[in-house]
Amino acid sequence: MPPRLRCTASARGLTAVVKPSRPSAALLRPSTPAVTSAARQYATVSRGLSLPDDYVPPTKPPTARPGETRKAQLLRTYTSLLRTTPVVLLFQHNNLTAEEWIAVRRELKAALDAVPATGDASADIASKAKIQVVRTSIFDVAMKLVEFFDPSKVEPTSAPTATGKRVKVTYNHDLSKAAWKAVKSVTMGETKIPETSTYAQLSALMVGPVAAFTLPSVSPQHLAAALSILAPSPPQFPAPTRKKNPGYHEPITQSALQKLLLIGARIEDKAFDMEGVKWVGGIDNGLDGLRAQLVHMLQSAGMGLTSTLEGAGKALWLTMESRRTVLEEEQNAQVPTPVGLTGCLPCARQPPQLNAAQQRNTSFLWCEGDFP
Repeated sequence: MPPRLRCTASARGLTAVVKPSRPSAALLRPSTPAVTSAARQYATVSRGLSLPDDYVPPTKPPTARPGETRKAQLLRTYTSLLRTTPVVLLFQHNNLTAEEWIAVRRELKAALDAVPATGDASADIASKAKIQVVRTSIFDVAMKLVEFFDPSKVEPTSAPTATGKRVKVTYNHDLSKAAWKAVKSVTMGETKIPETSTYAQLSALMVGPVAAFTLPSVSPQHLAAALSILAPSPPQFPAPTRKKNPGYHEPITQSALQKLLLIGARIEDKAFDMEGVKWVGGIDNGLDGLRAQLVHMLQSAGMGLTSTLEGAGKALWLTMESRRTVLEEEQNAQVPTPVGLTGCLPCARQPPQLNAAQQRNTSFLWCEGDFP
């Protein structure tokens, strides 16, 4: 340790003489602009305003449960999905890993992009189609809301505005008390669930891990392409060949697809099983082909009805014509032979001498050999 240096008296005196100057408090105080009387009056008036005690902001309507939670937002997401998406395929998955989900989505996107585009809507279908894992308990509540809750039947209530004026407001969103009561009545059995309803047929599938594949519109071509990847069933929906799509036959992709099982679908608010999904995906030429089949069926029915109606009239006309011919023949057969007939037309013989009865029963064409 180095020795200390002793300070001399002159050095200590110099330190006492030279002291650091401290700035005054007045200089360090920030300068504030002069507050005008108008600003003071505005602040005073603003502190005097107050909102009503029962005021509800328009951007945050009252909810039965806290709306900021993740469950509430998932419920809103699922209800919006069910109302706006006409095609929902339900798959049971066996805990796929992140890499396996990436491989499935990659092959699914490639298959949908390969569908021939018939317009701008076709491109939108391929870009908006997606597969996602759903929370079965919340998805079950969302199906109840969509099917058994009618927002148009909610009665309006009176709510105050910021100025204190009361107006009529209807709280019929998916997190409202009216929606919660509708779901509760279905859950508690107060509202009878028809066996033919979509919820009754799909609620049994909401068990275990479930994934949903959605399409923004009904397109049999895109549905067939998705089935060929997620649930191939030759010969109608064959899987892609190794030469055409080698990524489909990778071990990670095959391992992921073996863990997916198609269990049902919801198409146009109707429940479908596997056979029904295959029927929709197997429609020839898509919706245009289905419309052509419908037009042909209606035209055939119209032609059959026209033929039936015309057939009755034709049968009646033929019957009347046949009856008229028979009556004319009978009338001609009852006409007596003229007395002044000079001979027989076929054989040109002279007529015999006939009495009155024979004259009444003979026709114009007669022969002498016809009479005794």
